[in-house]
Amino acid sequence: MAYENIKLETTEGIATITVARPAVMNALNHATLTELSAAVDEVRSDESARVLIITGEGEKAFIAGADIGELKEVAGDAAGAKSLAAFGQEVFRKIEDLGKPSIAMVNGFALGGGCELALACTLRTAAAGARMGLPEVSLGIIPGYGGTQRLSRVAGPGVAREWVLTGDMFTAEQAQAAGVVNRVFPADELQEGTHKMAKTMLSRGPVALRLALEAIRKGLDMDQRDGEEMETDMFGTASETADMLEGMSAFLEKRKAEFKGN
Repeated sequence: MAYENIKLETTEGIATITVARPAVMNALNHATLTELSAAVDEVRSDESARVLIITGEGEKAFIAGADIGELKEVAGDAAGAKSLAAFGQEVFRKIEDLGKPSIAMVNGFALGGGCELALACTLRTAAAGARMGLPEVSLGIIPGYGGTQRLSRVAGPGVAREWVLTGDMFTAEQAQAAGVVNRVFPADELQEGTHKMAKTMLSRGPVALRLALEAIRKGLDMDQRDGEEMETDMFGTASETADMLEGMSAFLEKRKAEFKGN
C-alpha cells in the first residue's frame, strides 16, 4: 500500500519503518497505526528483511504518544475506548510476534503509545537526549496499548509501578539503568550504533534467531521447568538444520559462518 504517515525501506537485510509525522511529534493516530500494521506485514513476508528497526522522523521525537484528539473522542464511551485500545494492542502484538528481531531506535521523546511501541520491540536503543515515560495517569487514563503488561515483563513490576503511577519522564540513561533500554548512544551516533547491533544479528543463524525469540517469548508464560522442556525441543529443532553444521564447521575451521537459513 502507499504510505502517507510512515516510510518503509529495506537495505542489506535491515528493514526500517519511520513514523513520519514530525509536525505532531510523530503522534500515533488511527491512520498511522493502520499503516504501521500493513508495514509490519510487509516486513514479515519479505524474506530479504531479517531485522526491523522502528524510529521516528526528525530529532525531537521517536513517537510522542497517541493522538490526544482521537483519545478525547472516546471520553465517556467505554466501548469505543476499549475498541481503540484493542486496535493498538493488535498492531503492537504484530511487532512482538514478528518472528524477526526488532529494534526501537529511540531518537527523542517516546511517551505513552510511543513508549508502548518501543516496549513491543525486541530491543531498544536510545539517544542520550531521549526521554521515555508513560504519562497516561496525568490525563486521567492508563496505558492502553500494552504498557502495563510489557513494562512489568521487561523491567519488573517495581519499575512498571513507578513509571505508570507517577507518569514521570525518564532519561535514556535512567531507562537503561532500569532495564528498559539496552544501549544508549550519543545522538549523532545512534543510527550507526543501532545498525551495528542489527548487523551483528544479521551475522547469526536466521533459524537460531527465530527459535531463540520464540523460546524467550513463550517462556514468559510458563514455569521454568516447562520452559526448559520447550527449550530442549527447540534446541533439537536447531540441531537438524544445515545452519548448525555450518556454524560448528566455521568455528572449528576458524572462518566466518555463511548461514543460509535452513
